[in-house]
Formats: sequence, structure tokens, C-alpha cells
Amino acid sequence: MSDPTAAIAEYWDAAAAAFDDEPDHGLRQGHTRAAWARLMRSWLPLGPSDVLDVGCGTGSLSLLLAEAGHQVTGVDLAPRMVEQAKAKLAAAGYTGRFLVGDAADPPTGQERYDAVLSRHLLWTLPDPEAALRAWVARLGPGGRLVLVEGRWREAGESGVPYVAGAESLPWHGGVTAEDLAAAVRPLVTSLRIEPLSGEPELWGGPVTDERYALIAVT
Repeated sequence: MSDPTAAIAEYWDAAAAAFDDEPDHGLRQGHTRAAWARLMRSWLPLGPSDVLDVGCGTGSLSLLLAEAGHQVTGVDLAPRMVEQAKAKLAAAGYTGRFLVGDAADPPTGQERYDAVLSRHLLWTLPDPEAALRAWVARLGPGGRLVLVEGRWREAGESGVPYVAGAESLPWHGGVTAEDLAAAVRPLVTSLRIEPLSGEPELWGGPVTDERYALIAVT
């Protein structure tokens, strides 16, 4: 599709108000929050590290990172998402830097990070493989790339529209672990896949589609 950036930003801006109602978005339930915090500790270096949270949304994972002692920079295309992320961390007594911009090419200049984190973002991008290259380029030696992704069984079945032309996005409906590993492997030194479908506490209940994390080291 032609330049979809404005339409994508509008879509997620409109979604911001209710975004945290989903259990794995808002992390409002104690056991869901604890499950994600445990994963963050296992995937990322011990704090303090500089972490870039691309597609940070309302900042729920950014807050977990700040609580673990990391310095967080969050990037999201939707201004209302960024506003909520700033407010969320401030309300909890933490600081973070949040920028409105394209998560596929974060507006962070020449800065390098110890880790780049992305959750459920790649399916929305017009050029996900270019985004992967951009994220790896922002990592220092031995940096960590953490991608929480999946191939959504319900994709296209919910009746809720995304932006016009979304069906032409390369990874519309998600990406399998096998395909994502194939795209990331040439960019990094090592990677592993951690299945997540069998952990209902992460999602607010059981899921039947493919969900996983890819953890790579540069």
C-alpha cells in the first residue's frame, strides 16, 4: 500500500484509550504482571542497562523495565500511546524517555543500547525486515534483541478492521517463529526461540495460536 504511516498512527491513537483493557496490554492483574516481569528478567541483562522499547504502546513493559533498574527509551508512532506511557511511569515514580516516531526506524540518532525490545509490532510494519536491520544497528556489541511475536490464529476473523490495505503487509496476521528466525539469523551471532503459547497467565487465559519470544545476541 502507499504511505500508510498517517493511517497507522491514527488507528493506534484511536485505540489508545482502551488499549490497556486487554490483560497482556495493561498488565492490571497481579499474576499477569508478575509473569511478564519474570520473563523480562530472564531475557534481558541485569539492570541497569539501556533498553530501547520499540512500539512501546502505553508503556506497560517499559514500566516493568524501569522497575528492574533499566534506563528505558520508548518509541511509538501514536502520540496518545506515548502520552499514556509517560503518565504511567510518572505515576509509579519512575522516569523514562518516550518519543513519538516510527518504531521501525527509531528517532534516536547514533545512540546504542544494551537491548532492543519489541512486542507484537512486526505484523503492523510495511517493511519488517528493514526494521529488524535498523534495530540490530542500534545495539552495541553483545547487545540483546528481544522480539515477542506470534502467528495469530484469529487474524482476519475478528471483524475489526486495521488500516486500509493492511492485508498486503508482509507479515499481516503475524509471523511464525521459523520465518522470523530465518530473517534474524543473518543479523546476529546467536538466537533462541522460547514458546509462550502454553503460558495462559501471560495472555489472560489460554490461547491456541503460535506465540513465542525470539532472543538474539549480536
